[in-house]
Amino acid sequence: MNCDIVFLLPLFIVTIGAILLMLLSAFESIRLEVASALSVGIFALAFLVQLVPIGLTDVLPFVSIFNGMLAVSDFTRIASMIIIACGLFTAMSAISYFRQNNFGSLEFFSLMTFAVSGMLLLTMAQELITVFIALETVSLSIYVLVGYNRRNVLSSEAVLKYLILGAFAGGFFAMGIALVYGALGDTGFAAIAASVSRDGLLHNPALAGGLLFILFALFFKVTVFPFHSWVVDVYDGAPIPVTGFMATALKTAIIAVLANVLLLAGDIRESWLDMLFYLTVLTLFAGNLIAIGQNSLKRMLAASGIVHTGYLLIALIAVSGDQFSGSVILYYLAAYAASTLGIFASLSYLSGTDEKRKEFNDFSGLAKVRPYSAAAITIFLLSMAGIPPTAGFMGKLYIIVTAYQGGHVILAVLGIVSSILSMWYYLRLIIAMYFHEADDLFETSGSRSAPVCAFILAICVLALSLYPVAI
Repeated sequence: MNCDIVFLLPLFIVTIGAILLMLLSAFESIRLEVASALSVGIFALAFLVQLVPIGLTDVLPFVSIFNGMLAVSDFTRIASMIIIACGLFTAMSAISYFRQNNFGSLEFFSLMTFAVSGMLLLTMAQELITVFIALETVSLSIYVLVGYNRRNVLSSEAVLKYLILGAFAGGFFAMGIALVYGALGDTGFAAIAASVSRDGLLHNPALAGGLLFILFALFFKVTVFPFHSWVVDVYDGAPIPVTGFMATALKTAIIAVLANVLLLAGDIRESWLDMLFYLTVLTLFAGNLIAIGQNSLKRMLAASGIVHTGYLLIALIAVSGDQFSGSVILYYLAAYAASTLGIFASLSYLSGTDEKRKEFNDFSGLAKVRPYSAAAITIFLLSMAGIPPTAGFMGKLYIIVTAYQGGHVILAVLGIVSSILSMWYYLRLIIAMYFHEADDLFETSGSRSAPVCAFILAICVLALSLYPVAI
């Protein structure tokens, strides 16, 4: 019992840190840089604690108190590390952004830390009501962060769309919980798995319907077709650091929950395999078609995030529930997070006041004025496109090989085709930076933490490509 606190210590550190930041936000004398440094310190401490080898896997901490509502495994620990790292790099890049856009306040870092706390709880949750509480904690924080710039019309429009559609998704999730409880008298993942393994999924219509509602709610959060329509406008209206945070940390947390739900029992995934196949194909190509037509970088990156969700769905379809380690999924999430956070960190200081530089043409000739920034952005874009020798290439390779080995040859081929299509809109920015003349001096002001953040993440993208993963 005394050792169980070690498994939950990162969650405690982040939660206590969020409360501390909330209390400090009442003091006007505390500068924004102090809150940023404190939040970076909180995330760094939680990350280091999570790195400590424990030696045990699949632990139910404080089982007599929580009754198996939480579980810690290698999968949840690495997913939590990715989420914490996303929070850390977002806090670093945000201070550069707010030096040029003066609507920042201490509450921003408190809300972001509360969101990370909810995401950590999501990865460990083994019971639907716990998932719902964690999901709402995350959602409420992100609603405020999306509309943080109250003077911006696009931000107000974005938060309105996200709030209304998010409320519908929350309603679907709550209805799903009610149906599952009505069918089983329990909301624990273990009880659901036992029922499905014993009787099958389709022999209990209330259980099947409840899980389907829950799946739809999660699909909305992770932007699976046809629940993706909100993402481009919301990402475009949110502040740049918030967009990067949503695209990485939130996606990691929801994918972890999806893995836990889909792999509860083999019959769940097998019963919905056809539906998942078509949703995956539509997600891959809908995202590509939307991204190709964009002139705004944020909108292009939002649409490309839909495509990356499609690759993660391929991995969820292809992996075996009996031997699930999540290594391929976690590797892809880490590679995607490093690349996406890196480009948003670069945009945090290059976009300028009021995000005046946001379209492809606005970055023409960047390589001639800021060669190091252009080189970092190129690394991130090549990784997202899946071009060697980057982590993104290795992540896509692992997923395609896993799909092929699992007998999903069509998905593997379509994954390759989707990657080829995506090169158009990723290479378009590289062409603008290197082959066009500069019309702008790209002058920036404020903290240099965002360029440092981009430099570190560029190294991570290249270093991750050298890390082997067992398929």
